[in-house]
Amino acid sequence: MRYKEFGKTGMKVSEMALGTWGIGGAGWDDNPEETRIDAICAAVENGVNFIDTAPAYNAGAAECLVGKALKQSGTRQRVIVATKCGNFYMGNGTYVRDGHYDKIIQQCDDSLKNLQTDYIDLMLIHWPDVNTDFAETADALNALKKSGKVLHIGVSNFTREQMEEIGRYCTLEAYQPQYSMVVRTNEEQMKWAAEQGMGVMTYGSLGGGILTGAFRKLTTFEATDRISADRENVPLSQIALNWCAQKEFVSSCIVGAQSRRKIEENCAAYQWMLTSEEIALLDAAIEQYLVE
Repeated sequence: MRYKEFGKTGMKVSEMALGTWGIGGAGWDDNPEETRIDAICAAVENGVNFIDTAPAYNAGAAECLVGKALKQSGTRQRVIVATKCGNFYMGNGTYVRDGHYDKIIQQCDDSLKNLQTDYIDLMLIHWPDVNTDFAETADALNALKKSGKVLHIGVSNFTREQMEEIGRYCTLEAYQPQYSMVVRTNEEQMKWAAEQGMGVMTYGSLGGGILTGAFRKLTTFEATDRISADRENVPLSQIALNWCAQKEFVSSCIVGAQSRRKIEENCAAYQWMLTSEEIALLDAAIEQYLVE
């Protein structure tokens, strides 16, 4: 595993963060609980010290699973836990954004119980609630940080303008956008966030599975395939993860996986690095095949 400084927080995070949307059973993971807990433990065993979760992931189920796994393995102190607030799962695929002070405070308290911990390393506003004054949301984050319940704060899915606005009332330390070879629309504000001293953690790092090689069309990334062949047929997912992780403005890539085997395969990506020539080849292929 490789590690990077997470902005100006003083935390050193693994370049792979374990994502838990699916592992919480939010619609598509029907593995038994012991398999999911084993996957979380496998990530920690392979050097992952960064876990991303949220109460909106199956109404707290993902947080509960993370809490149980870290409790059983006795590894809470070794792991940086990031969770979120301001987004509530109402069932049937429906979510409600609410950035009011009392809602943020209560959701944090609920997350602490779910995670079986007395502090959260990183708290992110999951989605911006444009119907609530950002000053009120920021006040809640500041209060949580002052109380010691939360060590660091940040946002996910905010525009640069929204980050600048809420940043008038609190110091943002992290930014979580969607980013991968096939989704690069957030790249400029990621660079800006990194320049401000924020840690940048990407989600959707494998393009929803497109970059694993599991889904194929007639138009494929020929250059990507050749790099794989030249490197003794490493999985395409490892190439995609290195392409993302090796960006200087990216601190960590969130990757979801539901089994020990897949965790170990993804972690193996960080045992090698793409050359500058290979990155240039990949970038050329992206420009050729993708329409922004």
